[in-house]
Amino acid sequence: MPSNLNLDYYYGTEAEQYSFYRVPKTLLTDSRYKGVSIEAKVLYGLLLNRMSLSVRNGWMDKDRRVYIYFTQEDAMALMSCGKDKATRLFRELDQGGIGLIERKKQGQGRPTRIYVKNFTLPPEPGQQSQTPPEGPQTAESPLDSAAVKTAQKTQSAPLGMSGQDSVFSAPNKTDKNKTDFNDTESSIPPPALAVASSASLASPQAAKLTRYAAPAPPTKIASLDFRGDPGRSKNRMRVDEMDGYRERIRENIGYDLLLLERPYDAEEIDGYVELMAETCASRREYIRVNGEDMPIELVRKRFLKLDGEHIRYVMDSLRQNTTQVVNIRAYTLAALYNAPVTISQYYTAQVSHDMAQGFGGA
Repeated sequence: MPSNLNLDYYYGTEAEQYSFYRVPKTLLTDSRYKGVSIEAKVLYGLLLNRMSLSVRNGWMDKDRRVYIYFTQEDAMALMSCGKDKATRLFRELDQGGIGLIERKKQGQGRPTRIYVKNFTLPPEPGQQSQTPPEGPQTAESPLDSAAVKTAQKTQSAPLGMSGQDSVFSAPNKTDKNKTDFNDTESSIPPPALAVASSASLASPQAAKLTRYAAPAPPTKIASLDFRGDPGRSKNRMRVDEMDGYRERIRENIGYDLLLLERPYDAEEIDGYVELMAETCASRREYIRVNGEDMPIELVRKRFLKLDGEHIRYVMDSLRQNTTQVVNIRAYTLAALYNAPVTISQYYTAQVSHDMAQGFGGA
């Protein structure tokens, strides 16, 4: 049995570094997709990513075709663009454009269904695989020579043939000798150094992130200070930490599904997410909940265990409250914290009440 390697944990937002949006290679290599803009291809990758949510929720029509919900507001937020541009990108992908998606309006204020179509295309008629010509290869072709002579910018002469196992990169054909080597001692420090210094200044916990930072810079620039403003670094770390908690909370509560179920409560749901993310990223050791000072670690763990049912329960409970709430922030914080403990009792009481009413009416 192999010995324990004592591997390190993921800290903070490091867990998000292996989350990617994927754009199919065919969209970039197939000549039939050349007319589609890069931004439209990126949008198609975002729509493909949303397909996994549809499969989990069983969103299929009577013909078992999978559809998704992806609004213009979603595209504007993820693509950092305005409404006009988001509309143009959707049209580029829609039936009136390349046909990679098909949108069907449902009416009555319900969101539009989007069918993401299969991007795989059959080979073009007469297309044959390209094979290298037989016979000896010349060092340069007339086309290469013409390109060198007619280029608007100065270019080196065509490269000679070399084996694939060549150790050195091909040098430029100039009058200077030893052009295979460049001065690799950078005059600008690697970005990782600035990040590492900022993390070490922010907090002891964040300092753990610097363990795998880049090595020390060369002696020539060792005396320079790249730490920047300590206050700004601490604020940057706090913003990044809040972003990480916000994304994790949204995933835990099924944020997209909640918005589909309750589109008119989007601001209220966002308010809950922001309150929990801000609390989880707090630097305090204790936070006041239910009139008592609770350890922040306990509150953080409780919030990170909440799911969509807890949020629905809190929203319904607050709507049924008829008393005046003076400190709505403290009241909501307490409701979210108590949700995992009181949700079962709440629904049990509701069932008992309904059954009693039913028996009484009979």
